[in-house]
Amino acid sequence: MELTEKVALVTGASRGIGAATAQLLAANGCKVILNYRTSSAEAESVHSGIVESDGQAVTVAGDVSKDEDCRRIIDAAIGEFGRLDILVNNAGTTRFIDFPDLEAVTDEAWDSIMATNVKGVFNCSRAAAPHLRATNDGVIVNVASIAAFIGAGSSIPYCASKAAVVNLTTALARTLCPEIRVNAVAPGVIDGEWLKRGLGENFETVVQAKADEALLQKVCKPEDVAKAILGLIESDLITGQTLTVDGGASLGPPVQQGIR
Repeated sequence: MELTEKVALVTGASRGIGAATAQLLAANGCKVILNYRTSSAEAESVHSGIVESDGQAVTVAGDVSKDEDCRRIIDAAIGEFGRLDILVNNAGTTRFIDFPDLEAVTDEAWDSIMATNVKGVFNCSRAAAPHLRATNDGVIVNVASIAAFIGAGSSIPYCASKAAVVNLTTALARTLCPEIRVNAVAPGVIDGEWLKRGLGENFETVVQAKADEALLQKVCKPEDVAKAILGLIESDLITGQTLTVDGGASLGPPVQQGIR
């Protein structure tokens, strides 16, 4: 896909992967809709940075867990730019709950996480599908996590939600073909604000430990994931796939020298 003059909607675009992806798409010629739920100041900062770099962007508030908000966000994109070519379903949430503490996993935690992380992907994709199909070259990229595969992460509901995103990616790829390609990225540990808020004073220790475990001896930055998303958008023959972006952490330790 040639990105110049294409229109891209990025959900959860006020910080982290969403902000990095929006900035990268704008730098490559896209007109970008920046969705956020509550972080208006951060979203406006991302918007200002894009405009100051001669890009085009607008901000649209909305909660992707609500179908009516998703439809309104899509309508705003069409109203502003007249078309939609790319949807990046990045908005997500979690709760940091120790895995052995099963009693701490409340119905409210399940409902919040699944509503945003799973229903949000479906709701936005459904609302966007007619417009993406109209271009005959639409693209959806969902943000999953290696938690989907390894069953470890911030909480059990989070792992389950991201496994559902991987499955939903495959189902949507089958359903929306051939006019729309649907793929996902599965980041590992990300050195960013979200994890820092969750881990608090343990952040630096955990990030270093995870870097030491990875084959490439480092963890993700939001910009690393944004580049992977860009690659999936530009690669015209990839659909129904989930690309792991974790520095090789999920592969286990490197082979020791001399052992075959």
